[in-house]
Amino acid sequence: MKKIMKYSLSMVAVSVLFFTGCNNSNTLDKKTVAKETKLVSEESLGLRKVDIYNENTVTPDETKYSKEYAGSGHLIKRAFQDAPPMIPHDTEGMLPITIDNNQCVGCHTPGVAESMNATPIPKSHFTNFRPHHKFDGKKFEKSIDNMKNEIAIQEKDVLVNARFNCSQCHAPQSEGQLVENTFNAEFTSKDGATKSSWSGSKLTEGLDTILGE
Repeated sequence: MKKIMKYSLSMVAVSVLFFTGCNNSNTLDKKTVAKETKLVSEESLGLRKVDIYNENTVTPDETKYSKEYAGSGHLIKRAFQDAPPMIPHDTEGMLPITIDNNQCVGCHTPGVAESMNATPIPKSHFTNFRPHHKFDGKKFEKSIDNMKNEIAIQEKDVLVNARFNCSQCHAPQSEGQLVENTFNAEFTSKDGATKSSWSGSKLTEGLDTILGE
């Protein structure tokens, strides 16, 4: 019985030492981490510059769209090669664009754009890439084979319906810089900062094309 008591007491002593050591180790680790970790204030977590619990003092940065008149010749450098160009002029009264009211085409239509000192709408916007599938109400038949990497194209003399909403890709640029932008674009063409290279054979490069209906 005495041997059992001594054995039990020994186990209790070992357990106490073990857990005490773990607790001391955890405390030390926490202190070390706290000392070596650089704390980040809540005010610096985003662009708001106030703590995340206070909404009453949040003031959004002022949006300053360009007031340049359309046709001023002002251009905004593209963000990367073939990026949709930003709208550099005032768009007051031009937005929203609808299928029945698109003032952009009045100045940017090829043949008119040069005289208006505007960038002409590219040929890609006059090309229909949507295949015309067949469906008789019962059977659906695709006009292209996806496994062959086919694409149906049809060149038109007017802006294709899929391109009528210019502001879907092109948007006004607010002046000023909220955060520093360290991105440097490497353009693949010498005039890539102001012009797109997505034209001619580039439109269907690597694709098997078939004439659309």
